[in-house]
Amino acid sequence: MKQSHSEFSSETANETQSAVISEKQHENKKSNNSKKISDEKKKVWSSWAKTISAGIIGSVLTLSVIPFTNYSDLFDSATSSQSSAQSHSGTSREEANSSGSVKVEATVVSNSTIADMVEEAAPAIVGVVNVQNQTSNYYSPFEQPQATDESVESGSGSGVIFKKDSDYAYIVTNYHVIEGADEIEVSLDSGDRAKAQLVGGDALSDLAVLKIESSYVTSVLSFGDSSTLRAGEDVIAIGNPLGLDLSRTVTQGIVSAVDRTVSVTTSAGDWDLNVIQTDAAINPGNSGGALLNTAGQVVGINSLKISEDGVEGLGFAIPSNDLVPIINEILEKGSVQRVYLGVGLMSLSEVPIMYLERLNIPVEEGVIITSVESGSAADDAGLEVQDVIVKIDDQSVADSTDLRKYLYSNLEVGDQVTIEFYRGGELKTTTVTLESNNAVTTN
Repeated sequence: MKQSHSEFSSETANETQSAVISEKQHENKKSNNSKKISDEKKKVWSSWAKTISAGIIGSVLTLSVIPFTNYSDLFDSATSSQSSAQSHSGTSREEANSSGSVKVEATVVSNSTIADMVEEAAPAIVGVVNVQNQTSNYYSPFEQPQATDESVESGSGSGVIFKKDSDYAYIVTNYHVIEGADEIEVSLDSGDRAKAQLVGGDALSDLAVLKIESSYVTSVLSFGDSSTLRAGEDVIAIGNPLGLDLSRTVTQGIVSAVDRTVSVTTSAGDWDLNVIQTDAAINPGNSGGALLNTAGQVVGINSLKISEDGVEGLGFAIPSNDLVPIINEILEKGSVQRVYLGVGLMSLSEVPIMYLERLNIPVEEGVIITSVESGSAADDAGLEVQDVIVKIDDQSVADSTDLRKYLYSNLEVGDQVTIEFYRGGELKTTTVTLESNNAVTTN
């Protein structure tokens, strides 16, 4: 897979930086779009969405769709390239979670106080530092300019130790915390700092798994069953707001709502993220930290917040039941396998009217192809730049999120899909045999 076509492109992410990002000061984030719900609620969410974030730092992988804003290139050149549930607490000592896949444990009823639970859980919360290499030029009136390379801390977030074996301990964090890192460092409760290796990550779900030497770790946390959560239940957030100086800060709140859906723009494209809403304070640097139930089990990974004047107490966490399968796939394969088209896409609603009129199509909803990767499934099926996709397998496509959700939720590698699209005002149909994103080689 070629970096120039990557959805994780830093250039692409910069072009979409219209949103205020909650993690901006510590994680170099980008942007996101409004939540798609009923017409009445959509008006409210469209304003909030400008401040919901799934932050982005750089570029790593490539999937199948690429946010796009270079309209002149698109329309002027159609050839543009494209543990155990029996314990009193969800925390467990170093022998737990040492082998096999990670599991969601039954919800534990604990008699411990919140303070006791936090004391036991805190050692499994770490700081995650994104280190990037930068080149600086040194100028002297007496010497030729000299370039020097240095490593700088580009951002920081939080992480949760969830598994340990004889060699390594494993940490889950948000993908946007470590995206683009040349090195990753982990700050532990003991005060030690350890070099971490990236096991794998997934930008759409905003999750990544790291590993460090097991000798650093004495405690891990287990995952509780997020499906049993109810609005009004107490939850505790632990993380590193505003950086490592305030490491393992504890805030308490309630579950404000379950099964929320927020639309976010990541370096892998637009995505509807299923989240838990909480009023526990989540601040810059908390991304990747734990949302715990009162027994100390991880029921979510803190990821997003609303950051807008007059708006307080709107934080969001990825539910444990959603993240555990992704963690297991990353542990097994090193990445999350998804079907791959090999095109760049942009919703018609995002195209300026002056360019939209030039398409000469009788529809107002759909997605326009902005690039086609040579040799990809889309290329083999004859799709071209400026084609406007309106249906996939008889399912209407209103925007790029619709297309992506159908592809990733309903189809597997090797499946054939029928795509209806407009080209020059004429409705056409083609069949695409879907590839795997893992089959494409990154530079």
